[in-house]
Amino acid sequence: MQRKCNRAHFILASIVFFSLTVLMIGIDAQARIAFVSDREGNLEIYVMDTDGQNPRQLTNNPAPDRHPSWSPDGERIAFESERDGNLEIYVIDANGGNPRNLTNHPADDSYPSWSPDGKRLVFRSSNRDGNWGIYVMNADGRNPRKLTKSEHRADWQPSWSPSGKHIVFSSRSGQEAHGDIYVMDTDGRNPRNLTKSPHRTDYYPSWSPGGKRIAFTSRATDWNNLRSDIYVMDADGNNPQNLTKDHPGADFHPSWSTNGKQIAFTSDRAGSLDIYVMDADGGNPQNLTKNSLAAESQPAWFRSAFAVAPAGKQFTIWGWLKRGVR
Repeated sequence: MQRKCNRAHFILASIVFFSLTVLMIGIDAQARIAFVSDREGNLEIYVMDTDGQNPRQLTNNPAPDRHPSWSPDGERIAFESERDGNLEIYVIDANGGNPRNLTNHPADDSYPSWSPDGKRLVFRSSNRDGNWGIYVMNADGRNPRKLTKSEHRADWQPSWSPSGKHIVFSSRSGQEAHGDIYVMDTDGRNPRNLTKSPHRTDYYPSWSPGGKRIAFTSRATDWNNLRSDIYVMDADGNNPQNLTKDHPGADFHPSWSTNGKQIAFTSDRAGSLDIYVMDADGGNPQNLTKNSLAAESQPAWFRSAFAVAPAGKQFTIWGWLKRGVR
């Protein structure tokens, strides 16, 4: 009886293993980058393969559409749009169909970022209560609530951690010339300043897939100096490293690859805004879009929930298989 049970477990485990393997291969084959381009005359959301091939236009509206964010299952893209006369958070299907306004509020709502379980969106809202703050809402737009409480700071560009436990964001006081990267719990508690750079402005934070590092943009507080660079630091703010210091110009808006080995970003180093990708240590930069007649920016790399696991955990089927066949 025990032998039959073990055989049944093995067969079941084999079916699950090969099914998930096919699923993960399919997801990896569909790996893609969403981005913003004005190649048709106005800012629209596009998607392309991770080597820059097969660009496809998803939105088509006279108003600007910006800052795309993939849902964890890859079926939807949230973005900000001015098509209603002010900034609103919209969501579309991954093929560009079925656009829906999620916020529908007189305030300006922007910079959406999905929770890892796909049930919520964090975003920045301005003028709901007279301040720029970080809000969270259900994925259908219901139950919006403010997370940041300061009345004297501007908070924007939130990004949800892969573990689902923290939100990183940019913040600047009205009395300061610089801005910093902060992190807080997902209920808005325990905000901590990670960068503390009195002579630099740090913004556009992006979590690595494992949640151990954060990439961000940094520039001098002298706004006559247009240079900016991509930095990476540990999730606690330690060990900041400049990845693009050997390249003049503006490098900004980083987005990690699915496996954490590469970072996509925007740069004007070729004379126009293009989407680049580089190794996670800053090496081997490559221009993906190479479009001198358009501005291409704000890359968002689709990261499958099957491809990575939260920090401190490892996604593996083999251990489960061994337990099942014992």
